[in-house]
Amino acid sequence: MKTILKLISILFLIIVLLLSYLSTIGVETKRFNNEIVSKVKSINNNWDVDLKKIKIILNPFNFKLNVKTINPKLISDDKSIDFENIKAQIALKAIINNKFSIENIDISTKTIEITNLISFIRSFYQKPELYLLEKTLKKGYLIADIKLEFDKEGKIKNNYKINGFVKDTNFSPLKNYNVDKINFILNYKKDYLILEDFKFSLNNLNFFSKKISIKNFKKEFFVEGDIENKKLDFNDKNLELFINPFFTNLNIEKIKFSSNNFFSFKINKQFKFRDLKVKSEMLVDEFTIINKIKLKKIFPQIRDSLNFLNNKINIDYTKNKMSIRGNGNILFQEKNDYLNYEIEKQDNIFKFKTLLKIKDNPLVLDFLNYEKEKKNQASIKILGSKNNKNDIILNEFSLKEDENLIKINDLKFNEKNKIIDLKKIIFNYKDKENFDNSFEISKVNNREYSFKGPTFNADKLIENLLDDKKKSNFQIKDFFLSVNINKVRLDNEFNLKDFIGNLTFKNQEVSIANFDAKFTNDNKKFKLTINSKEENKITTLFLDNAKPIVRRYKFIKGFENGILDFYSIKNKDETNSTLKIYDFKLKELPTLTKILTLASLQGIADILSGEGIRFNEFEMNFKNKKNTMVIDEIYAIGPAISILMSGYVQEKKLISLRGTLVPATTINKAISSIPVLGKILVGTKTGEGVFGVSFKIKGPPKKLETSVNPIKTLTPRFITRTLENIKKN
Repeated sequence: MKTILKLISILFLIIVLLLSYLSTIGVETKRFNNEIVSKVKSINNNWDVDLKKIKIILNPFNFKLNVKTINPKLISDDKSIDFENIKAQIALKAIINNKFSIENIDISTKTIEITNLISFIRSFYQKPELYLLEKTLKKGYLIADIKLEFDKEGKIKNNYKINGFVKDTNFSPLKNYNVDKINFILNYKKDYLILEDFKFSLNNLNFFSKKISIKNFKKEFFVEGDIENKKLDFNDKNLELFINPFFTNLNIEKIKFSSNNFFSFKINKQFKFRDLKVKSEMLVDEFTIINKIKLKKIFPQIRDSLNFLNNKINIDYTKNKMSIRGNGNILFQEKNDYLNYEIEKQDNIFKFKTLLKIKDNPLVLDFLNYEKEKKNQASIKILGSKNNKNDIILNEFSLKEDENLIKINDLKFNEKNKIIDLKKIIFNYKDKENFDNSFEISKVNNREYSFKGPTFNADKLIENLLDDKKKSNFQIKDFFLSVNINKVRLDNEFNLKDFIGNLTFKNQEVSIANFDAKFTNDNKKFKLTINSKEENKITTLFLDNAKPIVRRYKFIKGFENGILDFYSIKNKDETNSTLKIYDFKLKELPTLTKILTLASLQGIADILSGEGIRFNEFEMNFKNKKNTMVIDEIYAIGPAISILMSGYVQEKKLISLRGTLVPATTINKAISSIPVLGKILVGTKTGEGVFGVSFKIKGPPKKLETSVNPIKTLTPRFITRTLENIKKN
């Protein structure tokens, strides 16, 4: 019994030692080489494997043998790939049954040049994309561990795993675009690829990704991940490559930003994208574009470029929908202003919301005679949308500065900047003349609007209406407007009260108008009418006090009193007008003063420099067609002097006038001689003939030349007009 126990103990010890040796040190053999080569060929029949001796280590707990070979080579034709080692597991049961079936293979590569790897794969797997990769990849290295499992029939299961590291790869997909310094960790298992710590440089612009995953759904791939960058500063070349082709209308000069981006999309095997989603958080240190917006009249110090500084921007993009939200400083005048903005696009509909705060820069609305106080902050808020017809709708526009408020509701433009609808505009502000404006324009029904309120300063409006050079950039649909303003300011001296009337706007012009009012200080009348009949438009304007209108013409100095009566008929592009002014006086009219000085009529010149020249009547008959005014006749008569003049004016080009100027004493002498016409023209004594001055004024507007000649006889036209005037009076 003792002997048996000793034998059993020795046998057990031998088995333990043998198992220990086999499970730790193992044995080397070439017995399984053919089995491993067969399994590799099952992956691809064109492959061959150069194996050294194989070391076998027992795994007693799993009843398996771990098979390992060092420095094998994978061969295809004349190309080969070197590996660090190949490991495999063989079930003891399979060996006992003489099947020698390998359950799995683990492959560890050495550092492999990616270009050699692609060339090796192309030697047995001809695909155009591999050819492109071979041509565009310049260098790079790969280290990988590959785990393969086999089923009972010896086929590879599709749960294989690949873990590896790609380093220092260069990629040039297009001529002017170069991707280099590519480094990432890859993990692949069962149709799921993960790239981690992905770093690359695109034309010397550095990017980083924590994770990018790619899932294979048979017919397409689903890709998602993140990418970030730290303060990229685009130079001129990179702007031309990456930005300008996609934003052709912006004319970007400079951009410097950092960003975090999250994205996902689906792509099929034909490289067609769909379901793209992007979320971006950007910090824009500087973004400069050329300013194409001509708003110098509103922002007097506006620069040639718009500069966005320290803007935080969030972008959210999905199929047919995009939103942009941002805020920060904007430099478009001398100092920084603050801008907050939101833009949403869904299908072809845009929605936008902006808030601009202006503090240390000027803001002027010339047509409203408004100017922001230097130390005050003005806030401009815009809330609107753009529909699929390219109509722009301002649901809300407001300008607020302390107690000043201008607010617009539901203003609608079409793509040609034509105003096609409006709900309400509220004006409540103090203008540059410190006048309180308080009125509103509101929609009554489809094409009827009202303009009403306690106070309105029309000073700037009248000035703009009298200046033909100021044209509106906007068009407006046909509408009817009723007006009822308690007090209308004409200038710093004259106001109107009970300004009531209406107008009809048709084909971009006022076709009918009728307004009545009274001057607040003396109840004198103001009346304006416009009537369109067939192709003619008839305009009349009557003021019991002409001064608020006439003195706006800067070349007329010291105009006082006067009654104004204006009448015109417009037919197509030609207008015939008559302007009459009664009982007024002038202190200075520069051209007239020059004529008098040259004629040495000292007495009349003295009158001009003193109390002024008094006129009983002024009448002007003229025609306007395009840029030319033809003056048929200007006739003025008064106690001191009378004038008859005609000519033409071509806008910005040429002025040509000629006429006669006669002192009243000469006219009186001529009149006293009637009906003896010979005495009028010749006189009864030598040197006693009628005396006056004929003159010519000609030249460009800023370089007029005047010539004068004393005359002994008056023209029959001058005498006829004087007699008509005397007879009429």
